[in-house]
Amino acid sequence: MSEVYDVAVVGAGVVGCLIARALSRYQLKILLLDKEADVCCGASKANTAIVHAGYDPKPGTQKAILNVGGNAMYDQLCTELGVHFLRCGTYVVAFSDDDVQTLDDLLKRGQRNGVPGLRIISREEMIRAEPHINPEVRAALYTPSGGIVDPFGLTIAAAENAVANGVEVRLETEVTGLLRHEGRVKGVVAGTQSFRSHFVVNAAGVYADEIMRMAGLDGFTIRPRRGEYFVFDREMSPVRSVLFPCPTPVSKGIVVTTTTHGNTMVGPNAQDIESKEDTRVTAEGLDEVLHGAQRLVPSLDPRAVIRVFAGLRAVGSTGDFLIEAAREAPGLINVAGIESPGLSAAPAIAERVVEILREEGLALYPKSDYNPIRVPPPDFSELSHRERAALIATDPRYGRIVCRCETVTEGEIVAAIHGLVPARNYDAIKRRTRCGSGRCQGGFDTPRVLEILARELGCPATKVTLNGPGSELVVRGTKEVDH
Repeated sequence: MSEVYDVAVVGAGVVGCLIARALSRYQLKILLLDKEADVCCGASKANTAIVHAGYDPKPGTQKAILNVGGNAMYDQLCTELGVHFLRCGTYVVAFSDDDVQTLDDLLKRGQRNGVPGLRIISREEMIRAEPHINPEVRAALYTPSGGIVDPFGLTIAAAENAVANGVEVRLETEVTGLLRHEGRVKGVVAGTQSFRSHFVVNAAGVYADEIMRMAGLDGFTIRPRRGEYFVFDREMSPVRSVLFPCPTPVSKGIVVTTTTHGNTMVGPNAQDIESKEDTRVTAEGLDEVLHGAQRLVPSLDPRAVIRVFAGLRAVGSTGDFLIEAAREAPGLINVAGIESPGLSAAPAIAERVVEILREEGLALYPKSDYNPIRVPPPDFSELSHRERAALIATDPRYGRIVCRCETVTEGEIVAAIHGLVPARNYDAIKRRTRCGSGRCQGGFDTPRVLEILARELGCPATKVTLNGPGSELVVRGTKEVDH
């Protein structure tokens, strides 16, 4: 007889990982599954990394309530998990009379949502805060509670802390069906495997509606909305906070924001598409993003761009988050349509799911040895000379720089490969260490990381992948070429 989990969480994005962590406080057997080769491979890996204050969602919606609630949880959450978080403040910038009216509307909406500290500032105050802002600015809505976070770091840290507290993680495990018994959902099917559980939490991102259809629920659909981004070289990054244009009905607009590591990032545009795997970037889309960003900060120089990418938002058919127990399929908890401000709301969503499970009859007995603290691995680039010397004395691999742009050492890469949620491909190491995230974008480090991965995983270099099966980095050694 196979073991039975109390809860199976489908989807290891930021929402799924925080749900698993929240449940790990209790005496439960928890399983976290994802079809990808690592956690944080869907919407959580490609977004603006902004912790929104909560002035934008319609009052009374799940988005509004959970955005404001989640924002307030970020200081403690990131302190416990050792994650970069900066409450740098955000600005919505007005350039016309209509925009100024929009600021007034957002101010009133934000006050109804309970956002603290909102105020409209003058042109002069805006320019003092961000000297590179377009001088045609008329006014701005300032939100001191807005901030930025490292979304990779948060998701990985939540997963690691969950594992440390007993959660089991299964990657490369795609859910292909649900186990049912007498009308109740009793687990998941993943190819030839099945995992029995008393409850299934569906946090599958853009695929959440497909999980719902496996349970016979077809009243909610998700359309992917693609957004493209630029990342600028840290040395040529002109902003220190978050700048929004006035929002449109479908988007918060193209944003110019700093990141927790000091790069400037701009985007996204908003393109409704059909494919849930289409993360292409296009020349037209990138032009739209750049021109939109330069309207806020005219000095943005495309020659300083080091990376372009695209991400998908899971836009639900109701216009609001869907977080509820499925009445037609008992045992299934749906967490669907988690588009922006999903990252901001994620901590509060996790707590809401715990309460729903309690209401559905899951017995929640606190675990006496639960530890909310996750000690992050050493970040060599942030250490003093004395701290670096001490670290190298304990392990000489910390004295070998592999990524020169971001000052990442072999010791950090090896630690990531053997972490609680192991990094088993190049992108997984990049998300944990920033290796390959700098100006050269992996031009120097990739061969060295490939060698380290092959050595530590005990496999030939031809088996090392970029992001999972089918993305092998090399096909043969140089001297294996036939002449």
